[in-house]
Amino acid sequence: MSKDAVTTATAASRTDAAQPPADAGDAGYNKDLKARHINMIAIGGAIGTGLFLGAGGRLNSAGPGLALAYLACGIIAFFVVRALGELVVYRPSSGSFVSYAREFLGEKGAFVAGWAYFLNWSTTGIADITAIALYTHYWSFFTDIPQWVLALIALAIVLVVNLISVKIFGEMEFWFSIIKVAALVGFMLIGIFLLVTQQPVGGETPGLHVITENGGWFPEGLMPVVIVMQGVVFSYASLELVGVAAGETAEPQKVVPRAVNSIMWRVGLFYVGSVVLLALLMPGSMYSGDESPFVTVLSSIGVPAAGDVMNLVVLTAAMSSLNSGLYSTGRILRSMAMAGSAPKFTGKMNRSKVPYGGILLTSAVCVAGVGLNFLMPERAFEIVLNVASIGIIATWVTIMVCHLAFVRRAKQGLLERPKFRLPGSPVTEIVTIVFLLSVLVLMWQDPEIGRRTLYLIPVIAAAMVIGWFGVRKRVAKKELDKSYDELGIE
Repeated sequence: MSKDAVTTATAASRTDAAQPPADAGDAGYNKDLKARHINMIAIGGAIGTGLFLGAGGRLNSAGPGLALAYLACGIIAFFVVRALGELVVYRPSSGSFVSYAREFLGEKGAFVAGWAYFLNWSTTGIADITAIALYTHYWSFFTDIPQWVLALIALAIVLVVNLISVKIFGEMEFWFSIIKVAALVGFMLIGIFLLVTQQPVGGETPGLHVITENGGWFPEGLMPVVIVMQGVVFSYASLELVGVAAGETAEPQKVVPRAVNSIMWRVGLFYVGSVVLLALLMPGSMYSGDESPFVTVLSSIGVPAAGDVMNLVVLTAAMSSLNSGLYSTGRILRSMAMAGSAPKFTGKMNRSKVPYGGILLTSAVCVAGVGLNFLMPERAFEIVLNVASIGIIATWVTIMVCHLAFVRRAKQGLLERPKFRLPGSPVTEIVTIVFLLSVLVLMWQDPEIGRRTLYLIPVIAAAMVIGWFGVRKRVAKKELDKSYDELGIE
């Protein structure tokens, strides 16, 4: 072989090595999600029942300092999504962080990441259908219908929508997000009007004195604010959906950075702004975990049908979350199935290029949730919500660990980082990981819910170990087959 030929071959091999590896799970998808879908999916991921419903009880226990908790968790959430955004621009994949875990952490890392995410969304799905049933019972017309029946109907509707096509999913999520944003903007405009005109709210004139005369920003001290961090982190869950959706859009390198960058100001406006506004309108003690804080305010000024309108919005938020959960787990499980770490049927697609196997598996777990609604209707929501929080933290930590490995390889010259980057690496990743792990420590301070949730970690870890030993031979065979294909060996 001539010297020139050797040089050419060497250069080509270097070029090939610098190219991001392809994920077999990315093949076959339609690129039907538009920029407006991705942007609204990003907004929808940042606005859910954690704000519409959960903020009331947290304001009551933590006071106005809750805004600080939302800000801190919002910054951490932004770091996570920014890190994922950089990985997406480097190599868009419907397998998202599971695909990146496979590349940077190996198959064991991808296995843990994928099944932790499945745990998160399957249990969140149970929480969503439970919430939908509870919210529907608000109207007297549905009161006589059993909770488990309503939960099953909600699951069936969203399942059908997900199985039709990704375009229908995108449209549904787009309009769900429009409703949520419109409701928040409408409330904030009303709240600002009440604040500026000094209209009485609940028999008291709104303003800064509402905070200062009722114990200040931390009426019960700093610890209640710290303890609610677990619930606040859950409020931001599904922001990572942007990474999964990027695999089904035509221009991910262009669309994803815009969507990710817009998350920070939306978090500041919708979450922090709403909580501060609520605190300025009424004392924290007047809010309750049994009612949306927005309903509390609107009802106190005599707005007709305030409860009906906000209940519809909260119902929309829960439907949106369920919709996102089925969508994302379908794609993640397909990526895993193609690598051998998930059941083979979860890798199958229908004629509309929808990975129906993974969606049906998640739905099956949700059906078990319907059974939970039948057996324990009062405790179903609380039980699954706690399990989901472990999955969320595991997912976010995985993303940051992948990004650390990604940056390390870039410094070694093995790959090139895109211009869209997570700032402050590696400090940003380390701070984020420490913060997320500290949330687990804080959960121990809550003996009723948090501590019981932590007891599940050894059980989940044992299940992961058993699961890995069950699939490792199949995974190894898939890796070997892939190597043979790359070398052209039959």
